[in-house]
Amino acid sequence: MKYIDLTHPFTREMPVFPGDAYPEWKQAATIEKNGYNVVQLRTGMHVGTHMDAPNHMVEGGRMLSDFPPEHLIGPAFVVNAFEKPRVTLNDLDQMALSQVSIVLVYTGWDRYFGQEIYYRDYPELDLEFASALVEAGIKIVGLDFPSPDREPYAVHKKLLGNEVLIVENLTGLEALLPYQDIEVMALPARYEADGAPVRVVARVGQ
Repeated sequence: MKYIDLTHPFTREMPVFPGDAYPEWKQAATIEKNGYNVVQLRTGMHVGTHMDAPNHMVEGGRMLSDFPPEHLIGPAFVVNAFEKPRVTLNDLDQMALSQVSIVLVYTGWDRYFGQEIYYRDYPELDLEFASALVEAGIKIVGLDFPSPDREPYAVHKKLLGNEVLIVENLTGLEALLPYQDIEVMALPARYEADGAPVRVVARVGQ
């Protein structure tokens, strides 16, 4: 087996969605002074590679801490929508959809991460595409761009309203394209929150 990390590193220079606050790092202790290092971090929960829970867009929706581990791990396949500005139902392999619980959408947009264009001109998911994921019982949809849609966030609400978790800002999905046997693990800390940074790893067959 082989493991592929699909997560952007969380750094001091982490780009954020326009209007969001940048993470603030503070060196609270050092080995030289205290005998150990401690960093304090102040950050929004929707920074970098992160997961949206229903409460992000749905009044009274469940928090990340409400979801059991089995909702966060499962067989996956990759929708190859490279360089498409809109991902539609025509891009979806319905047969593959019936055999997985996690869908990853590859557009190649992650190559712009850290550039102004990344949050300005990103692709979107069509509402029919999102509806098909809901009907198929998909648990997680992961994207290599910053959001499945724009205001008024109909796709967000469709997915999260049906407890399909959304992972945004993935990277390196092209590495999964040669594989059929893919298992994805998307495990944030158990925050009682509407979202959180997440480490996403794919396990693939040799």
